[in-house]
Amino acid sequence: MNIFERIVSSSGIFKNRDVLRHTYTPDRLPHRDEQIDTLATILAPALKYETPSNILIYGKTGTGKTATVRFVSRQLEYVSSKLDVRCTVHYINCELIDTQYRVFASIANALGKNIPMTGLPTDYVYCEMKKALDSEKRVVIVVLDEIDKLVKKGDEALYNLTRINSELENSKVSIIGISNDLKFKSYLDPRVISSLSEEEIVFPPYNAEQLKDILEQRAKLAFHEGVLDEDVIPFCSALAAQEHGDARKALDLLRVSGEIAERENSERVTREHVKKAVRKIESDQVSE
Repeated sequence: MNIFERIVSSSGIFKNRDVLRHTYTPDRLPHRDEQIDTLATILAPALKYETPSNILIYGKTGTGKTATVRFVSRQLEYVSSKLDVRCTVHYINCELIDTQYRVFASIANALGKNIPMTGLPTDYVYCEMKKALDSEKRVVIVVLDEIDKLVKKGDEALYNLTRINSELENSKVSIIGISNDLKFKSYLDPRVISSLSEEEIVFPPYNAEQLKDILEQRAKLAFHEGVLDEDVIPFCSALAAQEHGDARKALDLLRVSGEIAERENSERVTREHVKKAVRKIESDQVSE
């Protein structure tokens, strides 16, 4: 038997492990109804071709900020297509795209341009982005995740994006900034603060019971029925609650526990697998 056929045929733990990754956006986000409703209310004017207020979103790692923005964005784009309203949400991870040039190029390329990520004058890239934005009637919402990583290198990109609506005839631009740093605004020039932070949404940490709800929801999709010992999810939730209510940590713990059980050819995921997962995640972080 082929080595991969043997591995796949013997794996009875996971149905879909990707459900436990940070990049997965579920159909329902437990314990974030208030933040979802607030964000949706602020963005709703886009469906009438009006400019939504700019938004700053704060909260520690693993409090559901990015997942909530992706969830609401997906729903907004779905409704806009039904209403035949051109509304686009463009997501930028500022840990990767961390200069004014790259932000402008990313937006331009998402709207049909073909700008290299280096090598041209920034003024030219800005003009190309502006042409792409204004090529038709639409609302574009630019999500700047980990916005503090961009701003620490200079706030020119934010300054220009918050002023760009005065230069556009057909389109409207709104910005959502997401930050783990509650002191983020201290890096900004006052002229940028005045135009950027029109609305603020704070995401509090999850408690152990809320983390348990999140893991139970994902576990139904991620694992085959009956493979988790009953104390696995409460244990993962309690450990992550100690880490400022970090849902990412909880999901990582549950996924790695399952992967360790799978590699040991175990039929069940146990508390011992969670303990091994804690050690593995900690050693991986040290090696990084």
